[in-house]
Amino acid sequence: MSCNHCGHDHGHDHGHDHEHGHEHGHGHGEEENRKLILIRIGISAVLLALGLLLPLEEGVRIALFVVSFLTVGYSVVIEAVRNLLHGHALDEMFLMTAASVGAFCLGDFAEGVAVMLLYQIGELFQDYAVDRSRESISELMDIRPDSANVERDGAVMTVSPEEVAAGEIILVRPGEKIPLDGMVLDGESALDTVALTGESVPRTVRPGDQVISGCVNRQGVLRVQVTHPYGDSTVARILEMVEHANETKSKADRFITRFARVYTPAVVGLAVLLAVIPPVFFGGNWSEWITSALTFLVISCPCALVISVPLTFFSGIGGASRKGILIKGAGYLETLAKADTAVFDKTGTLTRGVFTVTAVHGKGSADEEEMLLLAAAAERFSTHPIAQSLREKCKDGAENAAVSDVEEISGRGVRAIVNGRRVLAGNEKLMESEGIQPKACHRSGTIVHLAADGEYLGHIVISDQVKDGAKEGLAALKALGVRKTVMLTGDALSAAEAVAQEVGVDEMRAQLLPDGKVAEVEKLMAEKPAGGALLFVGDGINDAPVLARADVGVAMGALGSDAAIEAADVVLMDDDPRKLGKAIRIARKTLSIVRQNVIFSLGVKVLVMVLGVLHAAPLWAAVFADVGVCFLAILNAMRAMHAAKD
Repeated sequence: MSCNHCGHDHGHDHGHDHEHGHEHGHGHGEEENRKLILIRIGISAVLLALGLLLPLEEGVRIALFVVSFLTVGYSVVIEAVRNLLHGHALDEMFLMTAASVGAFCLGDFAEGVAVMLLYQIGELFQDYAVDRSRESISELMDIRPDSANVERDGAVMTVSPEEVAAGEIILVRPGEKIPLDGMVLDGESALDTVALTGESVPRTVRPGDQVISGCVNRQGVLRVQVTHPYGDSTVARILEMVEHANETKSKADRFITRFARVYTPAVVGLAVLLAVIPPVFFGGNWSEWITSALTFLVISCPCALVISVPLTFFSGIGGASRKGILIKGAGYLETLAKADTAVFDKTGTLTRGVFTVTAVHGKGSADEEEMLLLAAAAERFSTHPIAQSLREKCKDGAENAAVSDVEEISGRGVRAIVNGRRVLAGNEKLMESEGIQPKACHRSGTIVHLAADGEYLGHIVISDQVKDGAKEGLAALKALGVRKTVMLTGDALSAAEAVAQEVGVDEMRAQLLPDGKVAEVEKLMAEKPAGGALLFVGDGINDAPVLARADVGVAMGALGSDAAIEAADVVLMDDDPRKLGKAIRIARKTLSIVRQNVIFSLGVKVLVMVLGVLHAAPLWAAVFADVGVCFLAILNAMRAMHAAKD
């Protein structure tokens, strides 16, 4: 694996130009190419040894060295010439060719061969290291289904998941991965979701439940109706997102690219001055100073940085994915590490979003059953969890009622004609906008006020439950140094206060319309300190504007949610609030490894450059330092893959 354009365009990164581990053709070609290089290295090493050890005439010895050099280095020389013709002279190929040819011109034939030989050996090791890290990430993300059993013409056929259309019926047997997203028609089973969520607790599914690709069926046979073709399935989107995550470059990555473009030409200029100035102005030995300049050139190329920085981010993103934390790019991972303020939506994020009717308070002689019927019927077509809880409480009556002229009023409630009566169901703002005075409630929870034909009937109390782990998740953020935690909700003040107190947020804002949440996030963004980042954590379904406005939008509880995966920068694939702290820890560990590689790589380069100027580092030592540093930086980068285990 070659750092082909050290002085130029690294935009393609080494981190994301690979194909997935299942693309066997690509891997086979790589393996053949590697074997060929290994054979060339072996032949070259034998010829070099013969030239050094046998008592040969000088002409024969030089011929052996030339053949040895061409055997191992012809591809590098050809690439250097090709790049030179295309205006990309200052890359690693050029530097190695200049160093080895320069050594030949100075009569150091063995050293010229050794430079190219060491370089190719180093490249081979780097290639193995990078490929191994990618294979490890592919193994971590081993969620790609191999086949699907589809029912066609009364028979079950085994086909590729890509060949199954939405609406077709597939069979998933025990031990098989679910190949496509769908709905269970028949059968009951426990699904292993560990590859998607990082959680080992199985999920029970029955007829009517949605299932997503990538889970493993542990028990019974399931008949599933496919809802999305493979290209739109959860597993395909996750794999694509992880494999292309480095397209969103980090600041460190962008810095390395700019650094390389300025740094390498500057070093080549310094090398020329080093070769010329001492002999011309101070009477130095031309051979010694040209050798020093060549050493300076060899060590100058910042390959360790160019390869290891994107690879570190790629490894960190891959390791996080295995824990059910999907980070859409290196830039978001870097921002996540600087988390200073965490803003949470309430419903579905800190609370379970499973609402139940806990009280009905009628005004005067209002009938409680009639109130439930009117509210449930008016909310019949709404997808909001509150509406679902009302329908659940009054299932039969609401379905049989005559409902027309339904109008949803964003952030307030609904207006409808139910059994001939003009019904309003919603919050205090809805009532007041219609000139109706609602009655306050002492109970904590979401209050749905109800009016019919202009008369206030009373209110229904609906309560949500705080998620397991919400309190611990917020405490973990505080332990990580997150300065401020804030909860935003459209709920009534009493319901919001009860949740805020239970989970332990620093601040809370209640009774917010959707645009009010954006305004609050804008204020918090203005208050955050320089260098800090604001995270907004929501359920990803109706929080898209706020997710987009925050420095990092985090969708929580988003297993299989299209809206969440599209809108958020980070997706927590289960609904455990504790995963946010883990995501921040992974991001910080990854950034720490990036800094280690930058400091180590530049430190060793500066040291060897100084030794080269002082004639204390031979040319082969410079090559060894260059490829050795690169190899060590790659091995260190691979540690980011396991940051999630810490």
